Amino acid sequence: MSLLKFNLSTTCSNIFHLGTRVGCIVLSYGQGEFYEEATKTLDFVVNQSDFTIQTLRNVTDYLSFAVTINVAALYLPSDVQDQINKLKVDLNKASDTISLKTTENYKRIREVLHNVSVALICIAVLMPVLALLGYVLELYGPRYTIYTFATLCWIIVAALFILIGILLIVSSAAKDTCQAMDEWAQHPRAETALSNILPCVDESTTNRTLYQSKYVVVQLVTLVNRAISALSNRKPYHLHPGQLMPYLCSPYDPNLNDRQCLSREVTFDNATMAWQDYTCNAPDADACSGPMTVTPEVYGQLVSAANASYALHHYAPLMLNFQDCRFVRDTFSSIASQYCPPLERDLRLVSAGLALLASGLVLGLLLVLFADRPRSWEEVSEASPRFFRIKPVDSSP
Repeated sequence: MSLLKFNLSTTCSNIFHLGTRVGCIVLSYGQGEFYEEATKTLDFVVNQSDFTIQTLRNVTDYLSFAVTINVAALYLPSDVQDQINKLKVDLNKASDTISLKTTENYKRIREVLHNVSVALICIAVLMPVLALLGYVLELYGPRYTIYTFATLCWIIVAALFILIGILLIVSSAAKDTCQAMDEWAQHPRAETALSNILPCVDESTTNRTLYQSKYVVVQLVTLVNRAISALSNRKPYHLHPGQLMPYLCSPYDPNLNDRQCLSREVTFDNATMAWQDYTCNAPDADACSGPMTVTPEVYGQLVSAANASYALHHYAPLMLNFQDCRFVRDTFSSIASQYCPPLERDLRLVSAGLALLASGLVLGLLLVLFADRPRSWEEVSEASPRFFRIKPVDSSP
């Protein structure tokens, strides 16, 4: 019977130590992977937000630059300049709103992730220490210290099971959030709780920006072509079309629909090189001869107007992504498909590690409380048979 108890005690002790070690390994690995994946997800959202903010601010800067463009004393109409100035206020407000909400969420979520990671690491470090302390007390500690230690450990066990329950709730909430993101990406609704994660750009502001950008492109191209016609192509020595300075191609017609370039028009990509052949080195246009009738100053003004037009035209497709919260939908869809599965897997690993630690700790407590302990010398002496005691010899006569 004693041998059976010894074998059972040894087996339970081995299971306890093995469970503790495996639980610590699983918990440490799971929390490391979870922290890394959660940080990647958070950084992805922040990068998407930064890209949106930078796009809005770039469009604002180029619209502001368009107001200041001067080509041979020709400017944008005053009503267009007023519309741009009003639109800049709404664009700055939209970018500031996205930046503020993203920054607040980033700081709050990073703080939560840091605290959770520190807590899990502390648990993973504490469990082996408790196992070693329990083993020492079980062998050499007084009985009252074992009861005190056992009470403390039961409290820790209860806390671990509570933490497991919280993690299961968090895992379920994360899964529901991922499903909600996927559903919202497919069927976007108005204001929801997800709007606090990554807010949409106001649709009216997006539509006005897209319209104004296209309209400014058309106005800038018209301004450039008027300057070319006035300064170069009116000269009487242009005897055939090959000597005419090419006009700048507008990607939009007067109704802001897409159009194809004509044969004697240059695009934004090659306008700079094409116009160099018509630029003379003299500071005054009257000193220029032949087809080279554009001064370096006017050439620089033409290039600036073409570059501003190209930039606004380049950002038009990006502004289309802001319509109907398309960029938010794409972000949520990417999170649901690429980032959510690893997060759910890592949360399960953390829960499994905590469960192993809690189960091992319970088994260790039972082992400490109910296993046979080595008895002290006083207990052995009191329990020894009386005939083993040496009696004093009476030496009296």
